[in-house]
Amino acid sequence: MEWFTKFPTMDANTLRDLKKTIDEGFRTFTRAYGDGIESIFEPLQHFLIWSERFMTRTPWPIILLLIALVAWFASRNWKIVAGAVGTLLVIGYFDMWDDTMKTVSMIFVCTVLSIVIGIPIGILMSRSDRVQNVINPVLDVMQTMPSFVYLIPVVMLLGIGKVPGLIAVVIYAIPPMIRLTNLGIRLVDKDVLEAADAFGSSSWQKLKNVQMPLALPTIMAGINQTIMMALAMVVIASMIGVQGLGQPVLKAISNQYFTLGIFNGLAIVGIAIIFDRVSQAFGKRLQKHREIIHG
Repeated sequence: MEWFTKFPTMDANTLRDLKKTIDEGFRTFTRAYGDGIESIFEPLQHFLIWSERFMTRTPWPIILLLIALVAWFASRNWKIVAGAVGTLLVIGYFDMWDDTMKTVSMIFVCTVLSIVIGIPIGILMSRSDRVQNVINPVLDVMQTMPSFVYLIPVVMLLGIGKVPGLIAVVIYAIPPMIRLTNLGIRLVDKDVLEAADAFGSSSWQKLKNVQMPLALPTIMAGINQTIMMALAMVVIASMIGVQGLGQPVLKAISNQYFTLGIFNGLAIVGIAIIFDRVSQAFGKRLQKHREIIHG
């Protein structure tokens, strides 16, 4: 009756040999192609370094003014602008300005990369049920796989540094961008598309002039969720060399510095609230504009 009480498993030696074979195969792959793969990501590294230098070396009043202008352009709401500026002033007053700017630059690059990769994939999924059925399980794995697992193959391929952390963050944060782009385009009213067909619009013209503008509020929701998930990965990414607010939190965990962890954790929360309020306000403005234009 042992088979009834104990679940049947693979032989221990066979399982060990299987794991060993997979590990050795991946190590061989990294030794053979690691340098080539690393060279592919050099432009991304330059972009990240440039963004971080701009945010940390530009005088703080200019950065504060730029953020206020972006918040005003997106929201047209003085309360949101004042909240964003006030939050950053408090963060800076507690000597977390440089780490905050490094984190903001990382989130900016992650968001740009997620948009550049995610929107085309979402468009492709919206045009083909077969492609959607293939990509959806991949997105499920990306969203449910424990975050620490992403770090293992990335570090083995690219080592410790900014780019491996960036890749791990993007893998974790990009699924909402892809899913909501696909959803937004699929939810466009068929009557509107039929009207576009009646006027002789090509597939590209329908996408550019009809589907994308109407799906933009949903896509903005995807951008919002991508930013939130990227911020959630800041502390984990700090384990492989990503600088910013995550490193002091990691240091606080290692050394049981309660106040250090709380202050930097609250700074991350403050940045998340700023991004969330600004992106949501922009999405609502787009939604109102769509309702006015299309009744």
